[in-house]
Amino acid sequence: MAVLTPEAPPAPARPVRPGRRGWGRAPKYALAGLLVLVFLMPFYIMVRNALMTRPQVSSPDWSWLPDPLSWVNFHDLFADPSVPMGHALLNSLVIAVITAPVGTMFGSMAGYALARIDVPGRRAVFTYVLVTLMIPQSVTFVPTFVVVGAMGGVNTTWGIIAPNLFSAFTVILFRNFYLRFPAEIEEAGRLDGLGYLGVYRRLVLPNSGSMLASLGALMFIESWNSFLWPLVIGQDPSSWTAQIALSTFLTAQTINLPALFAGALVTIAPLVAMFLVAQRFIVRGIAASGLKE
Repeated sequence: MAVLTPEAPPAPARPVRPGRRGWGRAPKYALAGLLVLVFLMPFYIMVRNALMTRPQVSSPDWSWLPDPLSWVNFHDLFADPSVPMGHALLNSLVIAVITAPVGTMFGSMAGYALARIDVPGRRAVFTYVLVTLMIPQSVTFVPTFVVVGAMGGVNTTWGIIAPNLFSAFTVILFRNFYLRFPAEIEEAGRLDGLGYLGVYRRLVLPNSGSMLASLGALMFIESWNSFLWPLVIGQDPSSWTAQIALSTFLTAQTINLPALFAGALVTIAPLVAMFLVAQRFIVRGIAASGLKE
């Protein structure tokens, strides 16, 4: 027979002094606010200089706000016939839109194969993928250019896209993610007669949304910011990306700093929008990959 004992009365709550918790966090908030100002200062200077005239930008007297606002820099950015900025932005958009989903799917399939399919040499292949991370990208430029050039990829969009479709970093993140994927779901699929491809397509892929979204966003940002390979393979102005067109404002005989800052502002606008939309998925995907450990 169970014996019921009276429960001990709850301990009285400690009184909290009004405003004590808020004042205790004040130094943290002040430090966080200071860091925010430091990190936002370059963006403020970029916007400020993009709205100034050339004499105002080069003036030794510092001014926090442009007076008057000069919107002509954005007109000059797209009016220069020697710098096809509009066409370069379109090239960057096409390259990033193709590279992000296709490269993410390739990384997902390779990561699943390395994590789940037990075939001879799987560990050696994964070691090779890890080793490729340690090779500087500049070392592989010449052989990659020779191969892509022999295939007729110079001054073409696919010539810029093709070498960037495989990312060892993406493959490793997907492998870590699939190593933690519940094996019971895959076993249930095999009991229903599905093979590896069916399990991946009908069960694994629909449950990988956070990783697909986060790594797709990262590949979009990386592809948009890519500079060296598009500079090497895109020698004709018709194949320039936005980053290449932007660099011409620094290599010209007369440096147009306000147009350069206006171009930088226009170029980063899609990335800021992408980051604001996909920020939650990026953090969730990186956490699910196991890198936090």
